[in-house]
Amino acid sequence: MRLRCAVLDDFQDVATTVADWSPVLNRVEVTGFSRHFDTEDALVAAVADFDIIVTLRERVAFPASLLARLPKLQLLIASGMRNSVIDYAAAQRHGVTVCGTGSASTPPVELTWALLLGLARGIVTENNALRGGGPWQSTVGADLHGRRLGLLGLGKIGSKVAQVGLAFGMEVTAWSQNLTKERAEEVGVRVAASKEELLAGSDFVSLHLVLGDRTRGLLGAAELALLKPTAYLVNTSRAGLVDQDALLDALRAGRIAGAGIDVFDIEPLPADHPMRTAPRLLATPHLGYVSRSNYRTYYGHAVEDIQAHLAGTPVRRLG
Repeated sequence: MRLRCAVLDDFQDVATTVADWSPVLNRVEVTGFSRHFDTEDALVAAVADFDIIVTLRERVAFPASLLARLPKLQLLIASGMRNSVIDYAAAQRHGVTVCGTGSASTPPVELTWALLLGLARGIVTENNALRGGGPWQSTVGADLHGRRLGLLGLGKIGSKVAQVGLAFGMEVTAWSQNLTKERAEEVGVRVAASKEELLAGSDFVSLHLVLGDRTRGLLGAAELALLKPTAYLVNTSRAGLVDQDALLDALRAGRIAGAGIDVFDIEPLPADHPMRTAPRLLATPHLGYVSRSNYRTYYGHAVEDIQAHLAGTPVRRLG
């Protein structure tokens, strides 16, 4: 009898077509789920009979309570090589092997700039007006050349965002708790003396930090109040870096010019979530990692993980 593999949150129904699953299909039956299961009970009802689960990023948490209700689960594959919502100790207790996949840093870089440019030039507003018979020009775009881009985080993604900013002729500064002057100079940017200096002096601020105890709630009401009223905030990293209520208040009050957001406190967003109707907000449904090349890597590596598991030699183990 073949093992059963569930692919969660396959919203575009492409998991089995962007990668070649044929190496495992003689031993594994693959089922994609395009609907998100927003409760533990709903998820258990759908996948309790599966031996392998492939999950995208950190959208679905796998706490001890869930793992205890999946007695057949042998292998859990998470896209990427970091996942903070899996209880690895519980997985080990229940005999579940957890593996990851490769992940490219360029797709979130590109989406960061799509959001930033969309905000700066009023792309959605002007497009809607043009297509809907509205006014011919109603916005005045914000310039990038000569303006300051402030980056919170200068890792793989942040450094690539910085390079694009420099190509636009922007002045780029960066800050994080461990960022050194030497690292900033390697990228060609200036290190800010403090988070507060970066926020107060930037025309555009973009977040590229890992969510953890030191960074959760990094930008609250006090920090957002430091931004210029003409400044834009972009977050394609993690929602928990920014106090969501404080951000909504700033947008509603017009204390900042706008925000480009790809990550949310609840995903998918409920239909009545205030982020869906917030003013001055350009929002996308967590598309940062969603690209053809990344999906080929995610699901191609998932196939390799399954092959290795079947051979008794697991690869890319997490936890």
